[in-house]
Amino acid sequence: MVTMAQRIEALRMQKGVSRPDLAAALGVPRLSIEKFETGRQTPTQEQQKKLCSYFGVSLPYLKGETDDPTTMDSWLNGNVPDEPAPPAPRPVARTVVAQSSGSAQEDGAVFSALLKSKSFQSMVRDTVLDVLRSPEGQALIAKAVRKELNR
Repeated sequence: MVTMAQRIEALRMQKGVSRPDLAAALGVPRLSIEKFETGRQTPTQEQQKKLCSYFGVSLPYLKGETDDPTTMDSWLNGNVPDEPAPPAPRPVARTVVAQSSGSAQEDGAVFSALLKSKSFQSMVRDTVLDVLRSPEGQALIAKAVRKELNR
């Protein structure tokens, strides 16, 4: 499995950028890039987002969780190379409204409870199925199947 440190170094080398140049582009101290690449320091979430944006890769790819550099958002929107993008998906009528309770710890507990809620799980399942049953969802599924069969 590839570590984030290895991935950052490989991406920088592929792009042909020096550590100081990458640090300047991201607005971080020069030594931070060396620490990121050696695993002595983990980039903050904001720095990870900047790295992803700079290299044009997804966060799971940067973290070494996948070998697919495309973002899930790109895939869901149909931005697959060599194929035209399908029409934008229709908005889903259901919405979830979250209210901040103050502290991050309380917000985490509320979110955790929400995720465990059977009614929330059912709503998410129904929403995903509605989207997948739509013409846009069917087109995305067909495109993904074609892509996998052509590998």
